[in-house]
This record gives sequence, structure tokens and C-alpha cells, in this order.
Amino acid sequence: MDTLNEITDYANLLKLPYLKENLLKLLDNAKANDQTYQDFLITILKHEITLRDSKLQERRLKNACFPVIKTLEEFDLNFQKSMSKREFNELSELTWIDRIYNLIFLGPPGVGKTHLAIALGYKAVKEGYRVTFTTMDALMHTLKTAEISKKSKGMLNRILSSSLVIIDELGYLPITREEANLFFGLISTLHEQASLIITSNKGMENWTELLGDPALTTAVLDRLTYHCQVITMNGKSYRLEHRQSLFDQNA
Repeated sequence: MDTLNEITDYANLLKLPYLKENLLKLLDNAKANDQTYQDFLITILKHEITLRDSKLQERRLKNACFPVIKTLEEFDLNFQKSMSKREFNELSELTWIDRIYNLIFLGPPGVGKTHLAIALGYKAVKEGYRVTFTTMDALMHTLKTAEISKKSKGMLNRILSSSLVIIDELGYLPITREEANLFFGLISTLHEQASLIITSNKGMENWTELLGDPALTTAVLDRLTYHCQVITMNGKSYRLEHRQSLFDQNA
């Protein structure tokens, strides 16, 4: 028993949580299957790597700040026909992240822009990429308060260290000239350093009205569209089309 305690102590010091918590089970399994020393060590190391990868994925998912979880499997291509199955599959492969391509999803509310953005981000998290999701309104708050707020500074650091940054709802709320300048500064910093997904209910021809300055808008679009796929998503609102009535449910 002293030997077992010693092994557990060493596992704790070496930060091998699976070995520490499952030592007796591992030993019993080794005896039952006549494992060699090499096989026994490989079993331990595989479990430790699996546990470590799982914890890293949990941390990446937490840091991504998704408001909800959406998956690519849930995305209804039969409802949203602005994109072909081939195009959808190509986006799902995520090779555009490694190539530092941007995606811009344009269209009215309810057509699936945010769903697709989150679903791509969620898959990226599962495949090991650092992802950060933010709405445009929350991003403006982060940029304006990063120097005085520890929380905002942390969020900005996560954005700057991400492989994929998702900015949702560009154009839904007006922004000031100061905010437009801060947005340009961030886009310039991320240019060719990270991929971006931007969703907007406004066509890019209307972004000058949003950002308030033609030169600034040109500079922003120049950086965003250098390596970029623009996808216009049309159609009815999925939420309105599939809305549920309280009275219908109780009928």
C-alpha cells in the first residue's frame, strides 16, 4: 500500500491526473490482460493524452464565448439555398483558416448567418483552433474599455491570440467615429494574422453609412476582402417560418 501511495504522490507531482485517479484500475487491467511493461506504460500515456486533450478542448470552448452551441449538422441547406452543398462542405473542411481567409455572411435577420458562423467556430474549436466569438456591440465595449477593465483586456488578448475571430451583427446598431477608428485598428492588427467571420444585415455598399467615413470604409474593406469569401444569404427568416405558438403547444 505504501508503494501505491508513493506512485500516487509521484503522479500528482508530475501532473498525471488519470494515473493518480485510476491507478488500481490500471493495475488490475494490466494483470487481467497480461500486459507487458511497455504496453502498461503506453496505456497510461494514451489515457493521459486523451484527458489532456479533452481539458484543452473544454478550455478552448469556454474561451470562445459562444452564446449558444450550433453545429454544422443542424444547418438546413434545404431552407437556406443560397449556398450549394459543395460550397458548404468546402467551408466545413476549415482549410480557409490555415490559409487565413475571411468569410463575410450578408443577409437579413433569420437566414442562418449566426448559426453558420457559430457552427464553423465550434468545429474549429473541436479541431484545435483558438476561436473567439463576439457581437459588434460587445466588441466596441471591449475595445473602448480594454485599458481600464481587466475583463475587457482579457477578452482583447483572447481575440488577438485567436486563429479565428467571429464578429456577429455588424450594422445592427450605429457606431460612433471613435468606435469606427477602433474597429479599423483591430482589423488592421488581425490582417493576415487570423481569419475572421463577419455577419451583417447590411450589404458592403452600405458600410460607409455604418462607419461614417468613405476612406475608413475603403481601408477596412481592403483588408477584409484581400483573402475573402463573401456569401449573401437570402430567403425568409428561419425563426419566423418555424416559430412556435404558446397556444398551439397547449392545444
